[in-house]
Amino acid sequence: MNGNIAVITGASAGIGLAVAHGLAAEGCDLLLCARDSQRLEQAAEAVRQRHGVRVVAVPADVGTRSDVDRVVEAISRNYGGADILINNAGTGSEETILDASDERWQHYWDLHVMAAVRLSRALAPMMRERGGGVILNNASICATQPLGHEPIYNVTKAALVMFSKCLANELIPFGIRVNALNAGLVRTQSWEDAAKRQTGDAGWESWLDTIAREQAPIGRFASPEEIADFMVFLCSARASYCVGSSYYVDGGWLNVVT
Repeated sequence: MNGNIAVITGASAGIGLAVAHGLAAEGCDLLLCARDSQRLEQAAEAVRQRHGVRVVAVPADVGTRSDVDRVVEAISRNYGGADILINNAGTGSEETILDASDERWQHYWDLHVMAAVRLSRALAPMMRERGGGVILNNASICATQPLGHEPIYNVTKAALVMFSKCLANELIPFGIRVNALNAGLVRTQSWEDAAKRQTGDAGWESWLDTIAREQAPIGRFASPEEIADFMVFLCSARASYCVGSSYYVDGGWLNVVT
């Protein structure tokens, strides 16, 4: 993928940072965005130093229209377009449907769904002019197999999967492949923070191990790099017949056949 331009949201940590390293290792230049400007610049510099590629860092909250516009402007100004878009920005939620406010629903809708809609709508014409491209939406196993404590996350990730399918049908005539990835348990900071809240910082790693043994037949969490490896494959020419699908990378956690 030498010379390809990849845009990654939520790129300062976790899966986003892992896929940034994965794509950079394949020769992609990058535009990375995330909300925390200091952590984002540190991540961008680490990718530059390790892989020797060009990395542009744009602090942005892609859950807002104005920041999406700023990201798109930076793509045009720095690269003139993009070949790969990884819609990765997102985070878990914790609420009940009866107690969650309209504002909370709207926040997650904008972050998980409208960010992908707006960036895809802006970048797809650029990809078409460049002869094609890839859009990969990082959804979740919760789009199909919901967790009871985060109904808003479940609903918005399900919407992201359906958006991916509809967009794939619309863009495939232009050589733009769209897919969704539904990961299971991934060892990210969000899970570690949740474990510490549950245990009061004492025994939180054992709490995570118990979750993994109870939920995933493989008996452990994935590393962000394991998810990123599959994402890099889906972005590559080796996945040229993969389009309009949702791929589960979940250690066997999904309890139905789809």
